[in-house]
Amino acid sequence: MTDLAEKKHLITRNLQEVLGEDRMLEILKQRDLKIYWGTATTGRPHVAYFVPMSKIADFLKAGCEVTILFADLHAYLDNMKAPWELLALRTQYYEAAIKAMLTSIGVSIDKLRFVRGTEYQLGKEYTLDVYRMSSVITEHDAKKAGAEVVKQVDHPLLSGLLYPGLQALDEEHLKVDAQFGGVDQRKIFTLAEKYLPQLGYAKRVHFMNPMVPGLTGAKMSSSEEESKIDLLDNPANVKKKLKKAFCEPGNITDNGVLSFTKHVIFPLMKEGETFKICRASEHGGDVEYTNFDDLEKAFEKEEVHPGDLKASVEKCINKLLAPIQEIFKDPKLQELTKKAYPPPTKAKGNANAATDEITPSKLDIRVGRIVEVSLHPDADSLYVEKIDVGEAEPRTIVSGLVNFVPIEEMQNRDVVVLCNLKAAKMRGVESKGMVLCASIDEPKLVEPLLPPKDSNPGDRIIIEGYETGEPDDVLNPKKKVWEKLQADLKTNDNLLAVWQGNKLISKVNGNPVMTKSMKNAPIK
Repeated sequence: MTDLAEKKHLITRNLQEVLGEDRMLEILKQRDLKIYWGTATTGRPHVAYFVPMSKIADFLKAGCEVTILFADLHAYLDNMKAPWELLALRTQYYEAAIKAMLTSIGVSIDKLRFVRGTEYQLGKEYTLDVYRMSSVITEHDAKKAGAEVVKQVDHPLLSGLLYPGLQALDEEHLKVDAQFGGVDQRKIFTLAEKYLPQLGYAKRVHFMNPMVPGLTGAKMSSSEEESKIDLLDNPANVKKKLKKAFCEPGNITDNGVLSFTKHVIFPLMKEGETFKICRASEHGGDVEYTNFDDLEKAFEKEEVHPGDLKASVEKCINKLLAPIQEIFKDPKLQELTKKAYPPPTKAKGNANAATDEITPSKLDIRVGRIVEVSLHPDADSLYVEKIDVGEAEPRTIVSGLVNFVPIEEMQNRDVVVLCNLKAAKMRGVESKGMVLCASIDEPKLVEPLLPPKDSNPGDRIIIEGYETGEPDDVLNPKKKVWEKLQADLKTNDNLLAVWQGNKLISKVNGNPVMTKSMKNAPIK
């Protein structure tokens, strides 16, 4: 391929942003581009990884030299998402999975260079550059750069602050012209453009994919079981997850199923292939699309039904997964899968608790609706509320909101309720839960949290990053589980309820818990 315009089209199509396009064109006039894509070896790769894989296929078609970095050290530095003892095993799993995915889409892995971060990041030259980088980069810039990528907590480890600078240095030590990643890494890319020249190194080109919504409508996550289809999911599981996938008629903005067709299915179609929607003759019969724009317009006009779209995407996903699953029938790879991602061990005597570790997955937080409210007969500052939390009968909960919310505003109000506190008598009335509020002491202000948009009584509230595991039946008061977890519950600058920076969201639709007006207030 010699046509510069065609190379540029292949390299940049479906990207959300390119930083340094002029530099890219100057290099392409002289030689082929050298690009790297890195992936931190944390949770198991899932079908969303076909999005970067399809772009890597584009880069190769354009004649680019592509390096895939298995960022094992970065996986550990990001709040130890990959435990040190599992790091090597997870890196092996990623290498096998990524190679299998590329084989599935017809990309020759002979044209690729695979590198593990620890192959060069522990060497003398790289280590000296880390020290040099730390002497010029500010704590503010390091934290800002990692805000969309590194797990954010109130008291960050130094490792998380090192992460963005190390990723910037990878560009120099891998000897590439450009780095490719998601738009969530934009701040790391701009940090690289600012600081690499200060170390005497060239400024690189940066290619950014849009963030593709998951099946729930939010970002597809390795840790959220229902939002992603695992590479080893059988056809029955694929059907089950796609059936639950958010795919609202006419909605083309937050539609993970439609996005998958745009970023994976259409780019991978060979010349002459079409995307076929199979349907009964009474519903219009089969229809074929040669480009995504036509499919998107038809879906927006509701000419294509979500169920028919899902059925067609299901066939495409199973076709992509079949070669991968054939490769993973190898007993050695099956053993590797078990060792790299061992199932959580059950704590003795408690089938619901994965471990004795105190994590927010222990909390049973639900949306509640106050169906009846009255003043406490023996306490002027307390309400006695009957709250529907999705059970056969409403719960009785006592809360100290008399001085902050008028009684007429309490009736039929939707609230956020902690349901697994040990029942306690409050001035003679047994309370079986707590209405969660943003609260500050001086001046004394209390504001009930706002449940997620489009939620119903009984909907579970979970904390992002802690989606797995079942809540305890009753929080152990002797171990002060609630007190320890509550210390990190607060509202943030954007009025979102968070735990150590991780949003409280609906397990049903992913929408966040918020507060009406109180920023940076403890949640009690």
